[in-house]
Amino acid sequence: MKNDQNKLYVVGLTLVATLGGLLFGYDTAVISGAEKSIQAYLIDSQGLSSFIHGATTSSALIGCIIGGAISGILSSRFGRKRSLMLAALLFFLSALGSSFPEFLFFEKGAPSIGLLMMFNLYRVVGGIGVGLASAISPVYIGEIAPADIRGRLVSLNQFAIIFGMLVVYFVNWGIANGQTIEWINSFGWRYMFLSEAVPAALFGILLFFVPETPRYLALTNRNNEALRVLTRINGAERAKEIIVDIKSTLSHHSGKIFAYGKLVIVIGVLLSIFQQFVGINVALYYAPRIFESMGAAKDASMMQTVVMGLVNVIFTVIAITTVDKLGRKPLLIIGSIGMAIGMFAISTLSYFNIIGMGTLIFIIIYTASFMMSWGPITWVLISEIFPNKIRGRAVAIAVAFQWAANYFISSTYPAMMEFSGAMTYGFYGLMSILSAIFVWRMVPETKGKTLEELEKLWKK
Repeated sequence: MKNDQNKLYVVGLTLVATLGGLLFGYDTAVISGAEKSIQAYLIDSQGLSSFIHGATTSSALIGCIIGGAISGILSSRFGRKRSLMLAALLFFLSALGSSFPEFLFFEKGAPSIGLLMMFNLYRVVGGIGVGLASAISPVYIGEIAPADIRGRLVSLNQFAIIFGMLVVYFVNWGIANGQTIEWINSFGWRYMFLSEAVPAALFGILLFFVPETPRYLALTNRNNEALRVLTRINGAERAKEIIVDIKSTLSHHSGKIFAYGKLVIVIGVLLSIFQQFVGINVALYYAPRIFESMGAAKDASMMQTVVMGLVNVIFTVIAITTVDKLGRKPLLIIGSIGMAIGMFAISTLSYFNIIGMGTLIFIIIYTASFMMSWGPITWVLISEIFPNKIRGRAVAIAVAFQWAANYFISSTYPAMMEFSGAMTYGFYGLMSILSAIFVWRMVPETKGKTLEELEKLWKK
């Protein structure tokens, strides 16, 4: 009975932390419904280029890079919990500012370059929140979770990301459904961004009721507090064993970023880069536009995006239920193969200018393969492979590279598509093949090991 209560407590803490993941998904996907309206209202109305369009669509990713890069400093200095509180505040401010950038702008009336800059500024603010949450939420979960269920609990964060995307797909569709293009381009996109304020406020409030992680408490010499949290999670006897292991790992190394060698950092960075270079965020950010290019009407393209969101949720659940049974490496390799099949097929169809249901099917194969593998498992590995003493900074480096890769892939997509759709999707297929080879040759299996046991891999 006591063990069940402990697990329920850990699940409760995890669900609060995963609201950071939900907002991560919500904030990055809200642009999918508003993207064409932003283009019409702020870009085409001023005769600006497709490069400005791509940069505006991806502007939040600049903030994500910043947030990811500073997450290690903040989480190490102020703790995982307070850093997540800051992320919640940034999400809330971004929701208000992105929806009505005129409020704090010196000009009124017709859209201008200045108004576009203010919109992008608020998107960057939200992006900083995303960067913080993307790095710190999985670390928080990884540091509180028992080894035997850590993979599933960290994978819940990816489920929350995808669920946040699915929720915002429904919200965007609900706002746009039955409305005129003129109304959506003038007002509808504002309500899409404003809707994020609700989950952001909930996240900030609930964080007041969760503890700091025991690993961070031990790192800052608050051993009694760490032991209390560990006892609540693991039971008294196991908690005493774990606190001894944690203190042992903290005393053996200097804490410099390369104290355990460069290989662990390189693996973390490459996991992050491959997760983005396979092209997943192109499918997520530009989904309605992709479906419209297949001949779907506005409302139908929004609904097809919702269908894709449901597929994403289903296959993320498959990853959650299998990650602690099959292991991390098999799922990643299987997913890479599935993504390669999907992207090479889409590339071929694009080359022959074949538009129809086949394209939708292969997009679903591609996204389903990602969601059961590289979506959740990358975050699991990033949260667990780094040793305790360098985890905050090492995760920050990996996540900063991830968002930089995300920005590069997302912002170059419109220009690449203008050059060649077949080449664009073929590139993502090639990256999927290379990702499988990388996992096979370089990534260690981490299933079932405590965070302290995993440190021994790098000591060797």
